[in-house]
Amino acid sequence: MASAHPPIAFYDELDSTNAEARRRAEAGEARAGWIAALHQTAGRGRRGRTWETGTGNLAATLLMTTDRPAAEAAQLSFVAALAAADLAEAFVAPEKVSVKWPNDLLIGGRKAAGILVESGPRPDGQLWMAVGIGINLVTGPQSAERPSTTFAEHMAVPPPTPQMALSILAGAFEAWRLLWSTRGFSAIAEGWTRKAHGLGQACSARLPQETVEGVAEGIDADGALRLRLADGQIRRITAGDVFFGDA
Repeated sequence: MASAHPPIAFYDELDSTNAEARRRAEAGEARAGWIAALHQTAGRGRRGRTWETGTGNLAATLLMTTDRPAAEAAQLSFVAALAAADLAEAFVAPEKVSVKWPNDLLIGGRKAAGILVESGPRPDGQLWMAVGIGINLVTGPQSAERPSTTFAEHMAVPPPTPQMALSILAGAFEAWRLLWSTRGFSAIAEGWTRKAHGLGQACSARLPQETVEGVAEGIDADGALRLRLADGQIRRITAGDVFFGDA
Protein backbone atom coordinates (compact mmCIF):
# COMPACT_ATOMS: atom_id res chain seq x y z
CA MET A 1 0.00 0.00 0.00
CA ALA A 2 1.50 3.33 -1.07
CA SER A 3 0.42 6.82 -2.06
CA ALA A 4 1.96 9.91 -3.61
CA HIS A 5 4.02 11.56 -0.90
CA PRO A 6 5.44 14.99 -0.01
CA PRO A 7 8.76 15.98 -1.62
CA ILE A 8 12.05 14.61 -0.31
CA ALA A 9 15.22 16.66 0.34
CA PHE A 10 18.36 14.51 0.83
CA TYR A 11 21.53 15.86 2.45
CA ASP A 12 24.97 14.32 2.83
CA GLU A 13 25.11 15.40 6.48
CA LEU A 14 22.96 17.12 9.10
CA ASP A 15 23.21 17.39 12.86
CA SER A 16 19.76 15.79 13.12
CA THR A 17 16.90 15.56 10.65
CA ASN A 18 14.46 16.27 13.49
CA ALA A 19 16.49 19.31 14.52
CA GLU A 20 16.43 20.57 10.94
CA ALA A 21 12.67 20.03 10.81
CA ARG A 22 12.26 22.01 14.04
CA ARG A 23 14.35 24.89 12.68
CA ARG A 24 12.25 25.03 9.54
CA ALA A 25 9.01 24.83 11.47
CA GLU A 26 10.02 27.61 13.85
CA ALA A 27 11.04 29.70 10.83
CA GLY A 28 7.48 29.38 9.53
CA GLU A 29 7.79 26.52 7.03
CA ALA A 30 4.28 25.18 6.40
CA ARG A 31 4.67 22.89 3.40
CA ALA A 32 4.93 19.18 4.15
CA GLY A 33 8.21 17.56 3.17
CA TRP A 34 10.73 14.87 4.04
CA ILE A 35 14.22 15.81 5.26
CA ALA A 36 16.82 13.03 5.04
CA ALA A 37 20.54 12.73 5.70
CA LEU A 38 23.13 10.10 4.87
CA HIS A 39 24.92 10.97 8.10
CA GLN A 40 23.83 12.63 11.35
CA THR A 41 26.32 14.19 13.72
CA ALA A 42 23.85 14.53 16.60
CA GLY A 43 21.02 12.08 15.95
CA ARG A 44 18.45 11.72 18.71
CA GLY A 45 16.15 8.93 19.81
CA ARG A 46 13.29 8.67 22.27
CA ARG A 47 13.64 9.82 25.90
CA GLY A 48 16.78 11.84 25.24
CA ARG A 49 18.87 8.96 23.89
CA THR A 50 21.36 9.36 21.07
CA TRP A 51 20.66 7.67 17.74
CA GLU A 52 23.51 6.36 15.61
CA THR A 53 23.16 6.61 11.84
CA GLY A 54 25.77 4.25 10.42
CA THR A 55 26.91 4.32 6.81
CA GLY A 56 24.20 3.14 4.45
CA ASN A 57 21.36 3.58 6.94
CA LEU A 58 18.33 5.85 6.63
CA ALA A 59 17.67 8.91 8.77
CA ALA A 60 14.61 10.90 7.73
CA THR A 61 12.00 13.24 9.19
CA LEU A 62 8.64 14.24 7.80
CA LEU A 63 7.79 17.86 8.61
CA MET A 64 4.06 18.51 8.42
CA THR A 65 1.29 20.53 10.06
CA THR A 66 -1.97 19.37 11.58
CA ASP A 67 -5.03 20.88 13.21
CA ARG A 68 -5.46 17.81 15.44
CA PRO A 69 -4.99 18.23 19.20
CA ALA A 70 -1.53 17.22 20.42
CA ALA A 71 -2.76 13.97 21.99
CA GLU A 72 -4.33 12.86 18.70
CA ALA A 73 -1.40 14.06 16.61
CA ALA A 74 0.89 11.80 18.67
CA GLN A 75 -0.90 8.84 17.05
CA LEU A 76 1.31 9.49 14.02
CA SER A 77 3.98 7.45 15.81
CA PHE A 78 1.85 4.36 15.14
CA VAL A 79 1.41 5.45 11.52
CA ALA A 80 5.20 5.68 11.25
CA ALA A 81 5.67 2.21 12.73
CA LEU A 82 3.27 0.68 10.21
CA ALA A 83 5.01 2.47 7.33
CA ALA A 84 8.36 1.15 8.55
CA ALA A 85 6.88 -2.35 8.69
CA ASP A 86 5.64 -2.00 5.11
CA LEU A 87 9.13 -0.97 4.05
CA ALA A 88 10.65 -3.97 5.81
CA GLU A 89 8.16 -6.36 4.21
CA ALA A 90 9.25 -5.12 0.78
CA PHE A 91 12.68 -6.67 1.37
CA VAL A 92 12.36 -9.18 4.22
CA ALA A 93 10.09 -12.20 4.70
CA PRO A 94 6.85 -10.70 6.12
CA GLU A 95 6.61 -13.34 8.86
CA LYS A 96 9.83 -11.90 10.35
CA VAL A 97 8.41 -8.37 10.58
CA SER A 98 6.49 -7.07 13.60
CA VAL A 99 5.92 -3.89 15.59
CA LYS A 100 6.32 -3.46 19.35
CA TRP A 101 4.53 -0.87 21.44
CA PRO A 102 4.58 1.94 20.88
CA ASN A 103 6.50 2.23 17.64
CA ASP A 104 9.47 -0.12 17.37
CA LEU A 105 10.03 -2.04 14.15
CA LEU A 106 11.29 -5.57 14.82
CA ILE A 107 12.79 -8.04 12.35
CA GLY A 108 13.21 -11.50 13.75
CA GLY A 109 12.35 -10.11 17.19
CA ARG A 110 15.15 -7.53 17.18
CA LYS A 111 14.90 -3.77 16.78
CA ALA A 112 15.55 -2.48 13.25
CA ALA A 113 14.27 1.09 13.47
CA GLY A 114 13.58 3.95 15.84
CA ILE A 115 10.88 6.61 15.68
CA LEU A 116 10.82 10.02 17.36
CA VAL A 117 7.79 12.32 17.01
CA GLU A 118 8.09 15.94 18.13
CA SER A 119 5.70 18.87 17.79
CA GLY A 120 5.17 22.52 18.60
CA PRO A 121 2.58 25.29 18.20
CA ARG A 122 2.27 27.47 15.11
CA PRO A 123 0.97 31.07 15.07
CA ASP A 124 -2.11 29.94 13.11
CA GLY A 125 -3.16 27.59 15.93
CA GLN A 126 -2.05 24.42 14.20
CA LEU A 127 0.76 22.14 15.29
CA TRP A 128 3.93 21.44 13.40
CA MET A 129 4.91 17.78 13.54
CA ALA A 130 8.36 16.27 13.02
CA VAL A 131 8.09 12.51 12.49
CA GLY A 132 11.64 11.15 12.63
CA ILE A 133 12.41 7.62 11.47
CA GLY A 134 15.79 5.88 11.58
CA ILE A 135 16.16 2.55 9.77
CA ASN A 136 19.06 0.10 10.21
CA LEU A 137 19.53 -0.92 6.59
CA VAL A 138 23.21 -1.94 6.74
CA THR A 139 24.56 -1.51 10.27
CA GLY A 140 23.17 -1.54 13.80
CA PRO A 141 24.15 0.68 16.75
CA GLN A 142 27.34 -0.17 18.58
CA SER A 143 25.86 0.30 22.06
CA ALA A 144 22.23 -0.77 21.87
CA GLU A 145 20.11 -1.08 25.00
CA ARG A 146 18.38 -4.05 23.44
CA PRO A 147 19.34 -6.46 20.64
CA SER A 148 19.26 -4.79 17.23
CA THR A 149 19.32 -6.04 13.66
CA THR A 150 19.52 -4.73 10.11
CA PHE A 151 17.78 -5.35 6.81
CA ALA A 152 21.08 -6.71 5.46
CA GLU A 153 21.13 -9.52 8.04
CA HIS A 154 17.90 -10.89 6.62
CA MET A 155 18.57 -10.43 2.90
CA ALA A 156 20.50 -12.57 0.41
CA VAL A 157 21.14 -9.51 -1.77
CA PRO A 158 22.34 -6.01 -0.83
CA PRO A 159 19.78 -3.94 1.10
CA PRO A 160 18.12 -0.91 -0.48
CA THR A 161 19.92 2.41 -0.61
CA PRO A 162 18.66 5.07 1.78
CA GLN A 163 17.13 6.90 -1.18
CA MET A 164 15.22 3.82 -2.38
CA ALA A 165 14.12 2.97 1.15
CA LEU A 166 12.78 6.47 1.81
CA SER A 167 10.82 6.51 -1.44
CA ILE A 168 8.99 3.35 -0.32
CA LEU A 169 8.67 4.50 3.29
CA ALA A 170 7.24 7.89 2.32
CA GLY A 171 4.60 6.31 0.09
CA ALA A 172 3.60 3.84 2.79
CA PHE A 173 3.45 6.58 5.42
CA GLU A 174 1.15 8.68 3.24
CA ALA A 175 -1.19 5.73 2.68
CA TRP A 176 -1.48 5.03 6.43
CA ARG A 177 -1.78 8.76 7.19
CA LEU A 178 -4.69 9.07 4.77
CA LEU A 179 -6.35 6.09 6.43
CA TRP A 180 -5.86 7.72 9.84
CA SER A 181 -7.25 10.98 8.50
CA THR A 182 -10.39 9.42 6.98
CA ARG A 183 -11.16 6.50 9.30
CA GLY A 184 -9.55 7.54 12.55
CA PHE A 185 -7.15 5.77 14.88
CA SER A 186 -9.26 2.61 15.01
CA ALA A 187 -8.08 1.71 11.49
CA ILE A 188 -4.47 2.26 12.54
CA ALA A 189 -4.99 0.21 15.70
CA GLU A 190 -6.32 -2.66 13.58
CA GLY A 191 -3.27 -2.58 11.33
CA TRP A 192 -0.92 -2.30 14.30
CA THR A 193 -2.58 -5.23 16.10
CA ARG A 194 -2.16 -7.47 13.04
CA LYS A 195 1.60 -6.87 13.16
CA ALA A 196 1.98 -6.59 16.94
CA HIS A 197 4.77 -8.38 18.77
CA GLY A 198 4.13 -9.86 22.19
CA LEU A 199 0.36 -9.68 22.60
CA GLY A 200 -0.67 -12.24 25.20
CA GLN A 201 2.89 -12.41 26.55
CA ALA A 202 4.38 -11.27 29.84
CA CYS A 203 6.34 -8.04 29.71
CA SER A 204 7.67 -5.24 31.88
CA ALA A 205 6.94 -1.57 31.34
CA ARG A 206 9.66 0.75 32.60
CA LEU A 207 8.06 4.02 33.63
CA PRO A 208 9.80 7.12 35.04
CA GLN A 209 8.99 6.20 38.66
CA GLU A 210 8.33 2.45 38.55
CA THR A 211 8.44 -0.78 36.59
CA VAL A 212 5.12 -2.53 35.97
CA GLU A 213 4.88 -6.26 35.22
CA GLY A 214 1.95 -7.76 33.36
CA VAL A 215 0.62 -9.39 30.21
CA ALA A 216 0.21 -7.23 27.11
CA GLU A 217 -3.40 -7.44 25.98
CA GLY A 218 -3.56 -4.80 23.23
CA ILE A 219 -4.00 -1.08 22.72
CA ASP A 220 -6.88 1.22 23.61
CA ALA A 221 -8.58 3.71 21.32
CA ASP A 222 -6.00 6.35 22.26
CA GLY A 223 -2.97 4.09 21.70
CA ALA A 224 -2.33 3.25 25.37
CA LEU A 225 -1.04 -0.28 26.01
CA ARG A 226 -3.27 -2.46 28.20
CA LEU A 227 -1.38 -4.56 30.72
CA ARG A 228 -3.16 -7.28 32.70
CA LEU A 229 -1.58 -7.32 36.15
CA ALA A 230 -1.16 -10.38 38.36
CA ASP A 231 -4.23 -9.41 40.41
CA GLY A 232 -6.37 -9.22 37.26
CA GLN A 233 -6.55 -5.45 37.07
CA ILE A 234 -5.81 -3.57 33.84
CA ARG A 235 -3.07 -0.93 33.88
CA ARG A 236 -2.96 1.52 30.99
CA ILE A 237 0.55 2.43 29.87
CA THR A 238 0.66 5.74 28.00
CA ALA A 239 4.43 6.33 27.98
CA GLY A 240 7.46 4.24 28.77
CA ASP A 241 9.66 1.42 27.48
CA VAL A 242 8.22 -2.08 27.22
CA PHE A 243 10.41 -5.19 27.34
CA PHE A 244 9.46 -8.76 26.54
CA GLY A 245 11.61 -11.77 27.24
CA ASP A 246 12.82 -11.88 23.63
CA ALA A 247 12.85 -8.21 22.69
